[in-house]
Amino acid sequence: MNPFYNPLFLLKMAKSYLSDIDRIWRIDLEELKRFQDKAFRKIVNYAYKVPLYNEKYKASGVHPNDIKGINDIEKLPFITKNDLRENFPDRIIPKDFDKSYGQCVSTSGSTGKPVFIYLDRYASILSLLAFARELKAYGGNWRKSKTALVIDTDPGSIEHSIFSNSAVPFLEKFMKLDNIKYIHIGEKPEKIIREINKFNPEYIGTDPNMFRQLAYLKKIGQGKNIQPVSLFSGGSILDDYTRNYVENAFNTKLFDTYGTSEGGPLAFQCVNGNYHVNSDFVYLEFFDDKNKKTSYNTPGHVIITKLYGGGTPIIRYTGIDDIVTPVESSCNCGVTTQMIKQIEGRSTDLIILPNGKTLSPLTLTGIPSKIMEDFNSYKIKQFQIIQHEIDQIEILIVIDEKQRNIGVKVKDLLKEIEKRASRKIGKDINVTVTETDHIQKDVRSDYVKVVISKINQK
Repeated sequence: MNPFYNPLFLLKMAKSYLSDIDRIWRIDLEELKRFQDKAFRKIVNYAYKVPLYNEKYKASGVHPNDIKGINDIEKLPFITKNDLRENFPDRIIPKDFDKSYGQCVSTSGSTGKPVFIYLDRYASILSLLAFARELKAYGGNWRKSKTALVIDTDPGSIEHSIFSNSAVPFLEKFMKLDNIKYIHIGEKPEKIIREINKFNPEYIGTDPNMFRQLAYLKKIGQGKNIQPVSLFSGGSILDDYTRNYVENAFNTKLFDTYGTSEGGPLAFQCVNGNYHVNSDFVYLEFFDDKNKKTSYNTPGHVIITKLYGGGTPIIRYTGIDDIVTPVESSCNCGVTTQMIKQIEGRSTDLIILPNGKTLSPLTLTGIPSKIMEDFNSYKIKQFQIIQHEIDQIEILIVIDEKQRNIGVKVKDLLKEIEKRASRKIGKDINVTVTETDHIQKDVRSDYVKVVISKINQK
């Protein structure tokens, strides 16, 4: 049965709408802890029905009955990106999970390490509620404020799952949402800014790289009617240069949000500039290189536990590849949750075209996962895109040796990547695809930059 026709499901959605958006302003830390304990016990019981988690937990000698609350989280083993990749598709969901009413989404766009997970419709709707929460933090109302979102609307993306194929279509049966406009990030920036200018939104959301392109166009006289109340970004690192450049162009504040396909919406900046975790949706841990928990103000590898939803559970997940600094909760904005600062990871550069224009990296980073889905072959383990010269781009591909000889030939995958990338970029840039054994981390930051342009980004 379609959950959107199930009265119990609809009641659950109504309850979420009434309580979830405002929760982090209403409850104190003690109430939040009780909420987390209950949600954590429920998601661990759910995970025990998933073959991957069931085997991991049994091997560690832990049973859901041993988990009384979030303080027991260290009894559970870590789950890696390889765990999800190697157990996809059937061993990362319960045996009774109905794929026809779920969503299979790719997480490849920001880390360069493609992996696929399943979401249920409830998880998609909670992601939408988190978006509504962010708008509230910036003074907006998701049902009334005109908002333009420049996002990846291609099938298989998390944005498509939320805004095109699940949550929004469901809600539009009951209310008008014509105040929200979605624009595909793969469109040319000149077309995007024309659409935004015509729509005249109060709020604009997209990734930092697209904001830089739109800010440039704004500075040279395009988008004259665009006068937003505020802007919010996500998807990759928002560096100080980009923030200052965009704020100067649009004459308003640019706030940062932090989320992942696996973990959902993790955190957002408040009007004071502090990052507040959606602690009723996720629980974050931080570990150093020796797998020891870090203290406040000490950077660590972020470990994610998602406290809601069906499909693929995400519990003590290490695969995000971000370095994040936890800080003690202290802010007068009214939000009473865990806080973080200095998010480092998922860094990308703009692609500079020979005609001087720029191309958002998200135009290219979704290609490997889409090809794997089309060929039903998941052997691309990692990738990196490097612009060596103004007319030369190389795409490095790491192949999973366990799957090398299964299904489509590697050479055919590489050829298809080259063909689709060339089509996206245009004939003025030569694209080569190279297989490699290993992709080097950035020597300055200890993480892999997914897109590197050696052309002057200024």
